[in-house]
Amino acid sequence: MRGILRFLISGVLSGIFTSGVIQIEKIGIIPEHIAGPLDLIYLNKEIILYLLFFGLIYFTVAIPIASKIARKLDETLNKYPMQEILMYIIGLGIGLYVASLATNAFKMNTENLAGEIFVIFTYIGLGGFGIYLVHLKKSEIKGWLSKTGDILAHSEPKILDTSVIIDGRILDIICTGFVEGKIIIPSFVLDELRHIADSSDSLKRNRGRRGLDILNELKNTKMIPVEIMEIDYSDLEEVDSKLLRLAGEIQGKVITNDFNLNKVAKLQKVKVLNINDLANAIKQVVLPSEEMTVTVIKEGKEHDQGLAYLNDGTMIVVEGGKKYVGCTIKVVVSTVLQTSAGRMIFAKIIG
Repeated sequence: MRGILRFLISGVLSGIFTSGVIQIEKIGIIPEHIAGPLDLIYLNKEIILYLLFFGLIYFTVAIPIASKIARKLDETLNKYPMQEILMYIIGLGIGLYVASLATNAFKMNTENLAGEIFVIFTYIGLGGFGIYLVHLKKSEIKGWLSKTGDILAHSEPKILDTSVIIDGRILDIICTGFVEGKIIIPSFVLDELRHIADSSDSLKRNRGRRGLDILNELKNTKMIPVEIMEIDYSDLEEVDSKLLRLAGEIQGKVITNDFNLNKVAKLQKVKVLNINDLANAIKQVVLPSEEMTVTVIKEGKEHDQGLAYLNDGTMIVVEGGKKYVGCTIKVVVSTVLQTSAGRMIFAKIIG
């Protein structure tokens, strides 16, 4: 991208400077011919000047300008799906075509400066109007296209926060194919993981290293594209605030298991996918009076109770199950309680 922009900027600026020299020649400030054998070279001064300007600009000012524009372009293009970008390009093309018709209809004389300025502003104005019109009516255009089935629904990019990377379950979810769209790991999240991995606390250090291992596995998976986005917000200190701003800018969703981040995101109207909510949603459905076979693992807190667990970790409190610790028995569900900590099932022994 930077190389293309350097070439384009150098070509455009060289053309402008060379055109300026030609205009100066037309008004008589510099001569059209010179005496002597160098006149043949002087007649081709436009080409020579263009090449000189091009080389000078390409290796000097075009480098920082192209780098800055390329960075801004990458950030802007990441905000919009390809569907919208194509619509904007079509809008620009229609605007430029109308500008061509308008200038031909008025038969403007482009040989003078006023005519050239009029043509340039006509193209810029109508081209910009074409883009604005598409932006204004893009939801309506999407509706037309979706009815014909020509364009598929766009999947928003998914941004991973630090907690969900350390948790590790996101890797298994991605490998099942249930997550669509690009996975984005911002550089500030990666920096936080590195900081945790370098912590003097052994528990934090192990968690950070686990997160880095999960990231390496994510990058190697072929199920979904994964991108490390080099971006930061110097005016914000908290990683959560940076995540929410990034999600708003690129119209993405934040994947997390952080309860507080989930609440703040809802206040700021940022879409969130919570791994814990997903885990609760896919837990085995158990109804009162349902019979099941369980293995009593240990004694309960209350008198004569035993504890068993489903495959998803749901606790089953078995009344009178204390004496069956280590045994597999049949029970019938009496009550199912849903608490903030999760689900709890109470059951009685059959027979």
